[in-house]
Amino acid sequence: MQEYRTIARVVTGMETTDGAGVRLVRVFGNRDVVDFDPFLMMDAFDNTKPEQYIKGFPWHPHRGIETITYLIEGNVEHGDSLGNKGNIYDGDCQWMTAGSGIIHQEMPQPPGKMLGVQIWLNLPAKDKMTAPAYGDIVAANVPHIDDQGCEVRLIAGRHKGRDGAFTGRYIKPLFMDVKVPPQKTWELDTVAEQTLYTYTFSGSGSFEADSKKVHGSKVTLLFKPGKKLRVSAGADELRFIVLSAPPLKESVAWGGPIVMNTQAELDLAFRELESGTFIRT
Repeated sequence: MQEYRTIARVVTGMETTDGAGVRLVRVFGNRDVVDFDPFLMMDAFDNTKPEQYIKGFPWHPHRGIETITYLIEGNVEHGDSLGNKGNIYDGDCQWMTAGSGIIHQEMPQPPGKMLGVQIWLNLPAKDKMTAPAYGDIVAANVPHIDDQGCEVRLIAGRHKGRDGAFTGRYIKPLFMDVKVPPQKTWELDTVAEQTLYTYTFSGSGSFEADSKKVHGSKVTLLFKPGKKLRVSAGADELRFIVLSAPPLKESVAWGGPIVMNTQAELDLAFRELESGTFIRT
């Protein structure tokens, strides 16, 4: 096993619209499930014009996954079929377990910038039909760790003897938001065989121990197995997220907002949507 992780894939994603017309970048998705397992999808938002996001994501169903919405800047109002409602603000994160089924909406609010990501995390086959639940993570509860002269916001997982603001119930990923000052280097001990990727919001830098290749903002890097990750910032502060988790290595049957393990399970979900029996709780 090599000491430092090296880059397996460089992904820039594709500009698209989703929901009722929200402009976003689909960073990775259903064509990438093997490489990014157990992460199914990630959308990135960086909109300063309300007309690019105000139509939002009206009522839609989910089953079989967890959605993780992390906002660096913005205000997203949400509600669901179980009566839950609230807002996600700057630095907040919402960790929604769709489980057996939920119908919800997410509506970005003007004015201002919408900057952040939404990640879909797969649920293991044995937990696909678990009861829906929320983990509402407010910015004030996210630990800030001074690590090698860099700032780490620990959203989930464990780092430097501290627990993040949230612990996954079914898959327990590491999720951190890292700022590396100009010309500084940061290293992370990693679980060698876990899937690990980064997404850069701003700045540029090198993400390999022995490479001078520089990667800029709005780029996702998927890494090969290794014991450590090494990141060196360029002339400006480098800000990126790191996500890592053990792969499930299970079959995936994906239909829009529903992700199950077999086509039969997927067909059942859509029949239940049509018949009004989708919500179990």
